[in-house]
Amino acid sequence: MKKIANILTFSSLFLLILIFWPIAKGEIKYQVNKIPFSINKTLELDKSLIPPNKDFSIVIPKIAATAPIIKNVNPFNKNEFLGSLKKGVAHANGTNLPGEEGNVYLFAHSTDAFYNVSSYNAVFYLIGKLEKGDKIIVYYNDAEYVYCVTDKKTVSAEDIKYLTTNTKEKILTLQTCYPPGTTFKRLIVIAKQTNWFVIDKA
Repeated sequence: MKKIANILTFSSLFLLILIFWPIAKGEIKYQVNKIPFSINKTLELDKSLIPPNKDFSIVIPKIAATAPIIKNVNPFNKNEFLGSLKKGVAHANGTNLPGEEGNVYLFAHSTDAFYNVSSYNAVFYLIGKLEKGDKIIVYYNDAEYVYCVTDKKTVSAEDIKYLTTNTKEKILTLQTCYPPGTTFKRLIVIAKQTNWFVIDKA
């Protein structure tokens, strides 16, 4: 009986490690490679932060996050967005694109239960670490758009006002579920475009 109990205990621990490994891995990497990034620092990307493409992707230096962005995903269609989140970060359809006036809305890590955590893209697990002045870089159509974080909020899961924001400013909104692995609330990070560069293809 004791042997069975030990096996069940170790199996449970192994399962928990497997489920929450994306969160743990991101947290460990963040703590080990913690570097202060501020609005006044020159952007320097190490080799692990090279964007996966220049068509549409995101790089967040402070949390060592990078992922492709899937364009025009319906944030209200679970079957559609869950499939997209296995491939990268989702861009909400009906919201703006980099370089345009208005709100570019990106979301990632949306799961219906804690045991699905490892099945979905974990790139936004650490966006709660972002503070005012931290940089976010979005690549779109061979151009690099640099945004600086201006605000961070935790809101109810039903709050969609940040998705439907109407503004003439060039802003970027990142959304993930909070706490990680749940759908209780939403963590929102808002950033403002500071500049952009055409990427040299040569």
